[in-house]
Amino acid sequence: MANERLRVLFCDHLNLARGKYLPGTHDDGGESRFCQGVYALTYDKELLPAPCSTLLEGLPDMIARFAGSEIRHGWHGNDRVVVADQFDSAGNVLPVCGRGLLKRTVAQWQALGYTPKVGIELEAYAFVEDDEGRWQPYDTPGAFVYSTGPFTDPLGFIDAIWSTAEVAGFDVEMITSEFDSPQFEFTLRFDDAVQAVDDAFLFRLLAREIALEHGVLLTFMPKPIESLSGSGVHFNFSLWNESGDNAIGDAEADDNLSDLGRACVAGLMHHHRGLAALLAPTVNSYQRLEPASLSGYWRNWGADHRGVTTRITSETGSHARIEHRMADGGANPYTAAAAVLQAARLGLEKQYPLPPAETADCLENHDAEDGVPDDLAAALAELEADAELVAAVGADLVGNLAVIKQNEIEKTAKLKKDTLRDFYIHYL
Repeated sequence: MANERLRVLFCDHLNLARGKYLPGTHDDGGESRFCQGVYALTYDKELLPAPCSTLLEGLPDMIARFAGSEIRHGWHGNDRVVVADQFDSAGNVLPVCGRGLLKRTVAQWQALGYTPKVGIELEAYAFVEDDEGRWQPYDTPGAFVYSTGPFTDPLGFIDAIWSTAEVAGFDVEMITSEFDSPQFEFTLRFDDAVQAVDDAFLFRLLAREIALEHGVLLTFMPKPIESLSGSGVHFNFSLWNESGDNAIGDAEADDNLSDLGRACVAGLMHHHRGLAALLAPTVNSYQRLEPASLSGYWRNWGADHRGVTTRITSETGSHARIEHRMADGGANPYTAAAAVLQAARLGLEKQYPLPPAETADCLENHDAEDGVPDDLAAALAELEADAELVAAVGADLVGNLAVIKQNEIEKTAKLKKDTLRDFYIHYL
């Protein structure tokens, strides 16, 4: 097709969609080279000698390799898009590649006889520029939780996202307004883990770009408006056995969980504090993760309870799933999904004890004895101390995160309210 281009993308450590345009002649797949030094970068482009950054090793090439079968329709003109895996110049999987980690995680589950499927819910706020070029919350004059139509979105950018996503082949399950205005939720249909996260990664980029064409800055950052609720990324997962059955649930059990499901929940409970830095990796994340915020703060679980971090849905049979509610839009979604699945796998492997389910409301009262760390610095310390989780996701990935994020902590230490928001809003 005339003027067709291929947009080759990968997700980096900051959850930025980096890539290149190539000629549209790669139907059988291919590769492109990038400087591995992208893994030395902070949001404000400072270069740091973090693990796998190669900053002090001559900044060699890394390889972004993609399969022809994974090329899909884009959303601009004749462009097509594809998500690439990342390798070092010798052809080894790059240890900081979240997609590579997720593929390894899936393979580990498959070796145990189970295939993970994932469904992802994304929450975001909308901003528009005022007359002085400052970003202000989008005026949605009649919006309320679960509202639809022009009072919720007078500019119609949500309709444009839905129709564009449908043409581009995304299986959007639901879009609605969230608890606060102007906040929206986007839910994609569950799929095999890598495909589901590919969809979420690309859909988020599509949504932000289509919104911008309508004059809207759509941000998935955790807490862009201090006085309103935060935005999360909820990972729903199930495990399917070799007979093609969902093995997470048991409709006869009071908690709707099989023994496998209980082991997974035990793993998520055991590694709750270590997971925080991987799932909520920005300074702003800990403005969202607070008690009584329904955000994934507490180390707890429960059946059909939105006050807990690990929610067991009321659905059974093929629809049984575990919902983990801690993550946010600052996290690389491949890394985050893999971390949740790795914690669940460790629960099965190590047979951790499962604490009792939460019985309180989690607003005024709670059974949980602790929650996530108080801030990103404490979360990084908890992650580095969690040797089992570090080994599961990779020491280089954790080491890179620690260096990059420690710099972020120092840079944002004196930033408050809108200034802190503006540090993140264009990226997340």
